[in-house]
Amino acid sequence: MIKEAIGVGKTPEEALENAKATLNAPFEADVKFEVLEMPKKKTLGIFGKETPAKVRAYYEAPDPVEAPKPVKQAPTKPAKAAAPKAEAAPAPKKPVANPEAFAGTEKYIRSILKGLGIDECSISFCEEEEGIAIELDCGENYGVVIGRRGETLDAIQYLVRLYLNKGKENYKRVSINIGNYREKRAETLRELAKRNAAKVLRNGRNVVLDPMNPYERRIIHTAIQEIEGVESHSVGSDSERKVVITLAEGFKPTHPDSRGGRYNRGGKGGYNRGRGNGSRSAASSAPAAPARSPRSDLSNATRYGKIEPKKVVTEETAE
Repeated sequence: MIKEAIGVGKTPEEALENAKATLNAPFEADVKFEVLEMPKKKTLGIFGKETPAKVRAYYEAPDPVEAPKPVKQAPTKPAKAAAPKAEAAPAPKKPVANPEAFAGTEKYIRSILKGLGIDECSISFCEEEEGIAIELDCGENYGVVIGRRGETLDAIQYLVRLYLNKGKENYKRVSINIGNYREKRAETLRELAKRNAAKVLRNGRNVVLDPMNPYERRIIHTAIQEIEGVESHSVGSDSERKVVITLAEGFKPTHPDSRGGRYNRGGKGGYNRGRGNGSRSAASSAPAAPARSPRSDLSNATRYGKIEPKKVVTEETAE
């Protein structure tokens, strides 16, 4: 079974990143891609219409195994006291009671999307316990809205949050989603946390992840708290703040690296660069090279024959 996704971007590379983010393939999957359309620019910068690049990413997934059909049995009437209680389903999102109150916000979002080259997009507002959830449906242009690792979508969400809460006392949290990207990204981050936690448990070396926003770092920290033997903390500041996964105190790695870690733990605040086994450098611990024997100036004398000093002929020697 082939699973595929199409990404759109200003360049083929950006379109491929958006396609992979939407595809959300497993880590071990062999993801392939093909370029469907190359980006086109306006002629002389005036005529025509700019079109983004379009890339198709796909991989072959195993066919689902059909579950065996259950054997029919005679129905029995269990006692009411023994009947399990049904779990309460999550409360569905409620549409806003007064859509006209968000007319200005919708207009502001459309102005941002128009700057990205998207003229048509469906926008819906829903109420949540913590704030407002906004769903976007821009057809095949969702890759442009998401951007690399969701950076464009996060920027739009930040701007809309400032616009919606400007001059208001009651702060409302704003969440913008498109094509279930938030759910897929959260699952990808949880798998990333589990995969790197397994590395730390195996060799005992710290793992430093790429910079993330507070929402994504919170997902990583929550996933790490559920894994025994590892812990996590954040280092850096602003947009360069990142998560560090370390081995918890009292735990030893299952397969320690004999070469020594590149980064040694330096307390809760960060990490220090080490040299592995000992403080001696590789140059000082290497055996000294044997001294070269002195070169003889007469080593090539036989090549040109023996050189005799020239005799001076005098009257005495001539006789």
